[in-house]
Amino acid sequence: MSEDKTEIITEEKKEETKPPQPQPDGKLAFCVALPKTGGRPLKLTGENPHEFIQFLNDSSIAWLNFPVSDITKDAEIISMSLGFSSSLVPTLLSNYLSAYEDRDIEMGLMLPAVNVKKFDVLISPILILIRKDLILTIHDEKVNRLVRFSRYADAFMRKIKPTLLEQDKLSIILTRIIDENNSKNFDHLREIESQGDELSKILMDPTTPRGIIGPEIHNMKHALVNYLDTLWATLDVVNSLRHGDAELITDSPKLLARLGILSDDVNRHIALSEHMSEVLASGLEVLQSIYNNQLQVLNNRLALVMTWLTILGTAVLVPNTLATIFSNSAFNMGPEDRVWYSLLLIFSTVFATWAAYWWIKKKGLLPFKVD
Repeated sequence: MSEDKTEIITEEKKEETKPPQPQPDGKLAFCVALPKTGGRPLKLTGENPHEFIQFLNDSSIAWLNFPVSDITKDAEIISMSLGFSSSLVPTLLSNYLSAYEDRDIEMGLMLPAVNVKKFDVLISPILILIRKDLILTIHDEKVNRLVRFSRYADAFMRKIKPTLLEQDKLSIILTRIIDENNSKNFDHLREIESQGDELSKILMDPTTPRGIIGPEIHNMKHALVNYLDTLWATLDVVNSLRHGDAELITDSPKLLARLGILSDDVNRHIALSEHMSEVLASGLEVLQSIYNNQLQVLNNRLALVMTWLTILGTAVLVPNTLATIFSNSAFNMGPEDRVWYSLLLIFSTVFATWAAYWWIKKKGLLPFKVD
């Protein structure tokens, strides 16, 4: 009896001295699953991946969504706790914007999640890890991409026929998750369009400082380029899935056609974004023409001012020259010369003004239309 007590005490001490398991930091995780025994889908929420292990063991197929505060640190902890290989998450995160990793018994995807604020395109990764009975999504807690799907996930799971193959079930859920992320990404194109309309109003204002226009145009073009990068990255992943080469992906042509529809949607939005870029470029050309016209009007006004200054300068120069000449003592002019001298100055001023105007007009140097 004393030996049994000693063994129990020893085991308790071992458990106390066992180092605590690392825990991810993040919001409440959500899981919906189809039980092995059949029936309605079940839901479970928790903060620790270990809370879901027994729930997943009793499920035929499940979707588990984990929002985290630091995806580079927490994603690996969560994935390893749920049975995925330790190198899967680092391999996905080492890629740019998107990734596709197929390891037969498990696979991983990384998709970009876009959030646009004015012309700032914020891109966060969404990790999708798949094995034969589980789809695990991990993303930043600030990216509320799958909230709407989680509300209706149980209703969605009820529509999945129990007789389908595991690959078919996984593909149906995966297609819906990718579609939800794509739909949210597409919504942010409207934000760029809205900001582009505001930018057009600023550019149409002739009082807008030129130092503001250049950076704003660059920011909009940069936002469009970044947004197009995310669409191309998403398209790469969808095209890798649509052929059904992975062991965990369905071979059903009907289900693969859904992935083809996702690919078509992405291609359509790529075309819309490129068209928007072309519209922006053409709009900038129109605005540049407007600015050139404004500069031309200003140049015409300056030319008109310079022309009249030239005429007035000539008109003043001739009588001033005559006055300088006749003021010389050699002419010995007295008060009796006041009348004809005044008439000479007046006549020379009028004649010089008319002569200068006639010559400038004859040479075509006088702009008659300012605007």
